[in-house]
Amino acid sequence: MLKKILLVVFSCILLQQIVLADKIVVFDFTEDEFKKLKVKKVKGKTTWSLGFNKNGNFIKAEAEGKGSGLGKEVEINLSKTPFINITWKVERDLSGIIENSKKGHDYAARVFVIKKTGSTVLSNRAINYVFSSNNSIGDYWSSPYTKKSIDYVLSTTKDNLDTWVTVKANVKKHFKKLHGLDVDELSGVAIMTDTDNSKLKAIAYYQNIYFSSE
Repeated sequence: MLKKILLVVFSCILLQQIVLADKIVVFDFTEDEFKKLKVKKVKGKTTWSLGFNKNGNFIKAEAEGKGSGLGKEVEINLSKTPFINITWKVERDLSGIIENSKKGHDYAARVFVIKKTGSTVLSNRAINYVFSSNNSIGDYWSSPYTKKSIDYVLSTTKDNLDTWVTVKANVKKHFKKLHGLDVDELSGVAIMTDTDNSKLKAIAYYQNIYFSSE
């Protein structure tokens, strides 16, 4: 009887370890992590603040005529965990701007996934998953500033304004489709809320950003 109980306990622990191994959390959104995140300024600096709700920690972003991102250099094995999962909310969007133009290339919320493909930052390839204010889910286009970064709409305020939304995307397949690259490992992930081009104000929230096997 004892052997059976131990076998069940061991099996549960092993199963839990397998599940954890197939989920890679990118951001914890804690005070300690916040101090260590790399800040990428575009123009001015987005105001970031930490919060907590029933689903855990989140970070709030506010930007008016400015923009900056927070990033991590993190290696993600896309062969094992190809799916990015994002929970986010846009409280105040950027309705009316043309997002694929230089004057309107702003997003209330976006998550970058980055692959280093050379010795300089300019050689990197990126997919910019966005919470669009004006386009539809599944729309995508090259950034008006560089063809090496593709904007891909995962959520839109046309359907969900001031509402928490959870989305998922197969990053490995998207790198093949959008960049023509077979990518097995990512180099970094970043979040950004920016309004430096449109000069409008945006408020957004990010939570539970992780990679999974399915």
